[in-house]
Amino acid sequence: MSKTSSLCYKHLWFLMPLLAVAGVVVFVGPKVSTFSSNSSYLLQDYLRTRFLNDAPLKYHNSNDSAKSFTINDGSNQKPVKNEDKYQNFTRTYSSLEMVEADLAQTRDAISQAKKGGNETRDPDPDYVPNGPMYWNPKVFHRSYLEMEKKMKVFVYEEGDPPVFHFGPCKHTYAIEGIFISNMEVSRFRTMDQDKAHLFFLPFSVTMITQVIYVKDSHEWGLMKNAASDYVNVIAQKHPYWNRSLGADHFMLACHDWGPEISFAVPNLYKNAIRALCNANTSERFNPSRDVSIPEIHLPGGTTQGIIGGPPPSKRPILVFYAGGVHGPIRPILLEHWENKTDPDVQIYKYLPKNMSYYGMMRKSRYCICPSGYEVASPRMVEGLYLGCVPVLIKDSYVIPFSDVLNWETFAVIVPVRDIPNLKKILTGISSKEYMKMQRRGIQMRRHFEINSPPKRYDVFHMILHSIWLRRLNIRLHENEYDH
Repeated sequence: MSKTSSLCYKHLWFLMPLLAVAGVVVFVGPKVSTFSSNSSYLLQDYLRTRFLNDAPLKYHNSNDSAKSFTINDGSNQKPVKNEDKYQNFTRTYSSLEMVEADLAQTRDAISQAKKGGNETRDPDPDYVPNGPMYWNPKVFHRSYLEMEKKMKVFVYEEGDPPVFHFGPCKHTYAIEGIFISNMEVSRFRTMDQDKAHLFFLPFSVTMITQVIYVKDSHEWGLMKNAASDYVNVIAQKHPYWNRSLGADHFMLACHDWGPEISFAVPNLYKNAIRALCNANTSERFNPSRDVSIPEIHLPGGTTQGIIGGPPPSKRPILVFYAGGVHGPIRPILLEHWENKTDPDVQIYKYLPKNMSYYGMMRKSRYCICPSGYEVASPRMVEGLYLGCVPVLIKDSYVIPFSDVLNWETFAVIVPVRDIPNLKKILTGISSKEYMKMQRRGIQMRRHFEINSPPKRYDVFHMILHSIWLRRLNIRLHENEYDH
């Protein structure tokens, strides 16, 4: 058994008879506090996505009238102490104020990197981001190093496997179980809630669909109750959800139903950070707050045998695709390109029995990654793994890590309306430009690889980094305090 698989099964001895879905837990009303994300000017240029036309992100302003303590995040900050002594009284700072002051210093460090400062601070022996594949490699590098140095995540311990603290580590939704298992033992995990920058809700939507959903019932109620009851328990036992209305909490789901289940808890989809494979802006995915994560298909639970491929000179096929007909885009693709006699264009509804799927990707220069029922597809990562330049044909999709990565430098993005011109578009890319894209894609592969244990800059750390950026992009404020 692989190390990755072992991580995912480490909780199995805890398995109890499946929990019956209980009545609704009484929700403890929060003491109203304000959170705002309009103060993120340091990251506005940085947090960008392919489908927002690089426009500055817009953020929700809380209309709450409660008085708040605002931490100054100007330059040249001094180390923060937990109390200031004045002539007549001692001002003691709360744990939240200390956390926010820490984050303010991080914002300042990132701002200095954006201006060209602190380049020699904290030299990185493993990897230094560089090249046009990054929107701003210096800013990314600084924010990543700041994450490694400072970020603390509290993982709630409530809940039992298989729905909580457990998830699949094989096949299409493997990233759910792999992330949950790694987060449980991560060096970023803290047991001190007062020092946490982020709080993780460790439930698996895939396991909710397997354990609680009644097959073919088309009934969402029990699954949604499982999520809402869990958040209610957290809110009742701990003060942190109510303190921020979920704004410093995050969930992760790769299953297609993740967004819908999150809608059961209004503050979960309105305020919290949702890390989702199904990053569809037409289904209320908000790229300024939510995180797009890659869907990674692991047939055996590891990447063994699915990474690496021949050089461009040994890829005789121009473009390849094989997949079922579902969703609005694939029928258009197959209508125009299936069963063509052109040997350069190998597009199939079903892969012929004498062909290897991964073998065909290794023989091809470009691999088509169209949306199906949902916008995400593992083909995008498979292309990077195997050295086949991804061709993304999607609508309303926020590409994973597009706040950091400039996908147009190592992938081809084709609008749905241009499917009839697919071959013309691809043959119009010069050999020199293709080889650049292919080489860059291989370099970017490190950000999508799964390792056990995780390695710096791999997919586990990139997901955390995207979540870290969203946390930096908000400020939480205390209620009016008593002297």
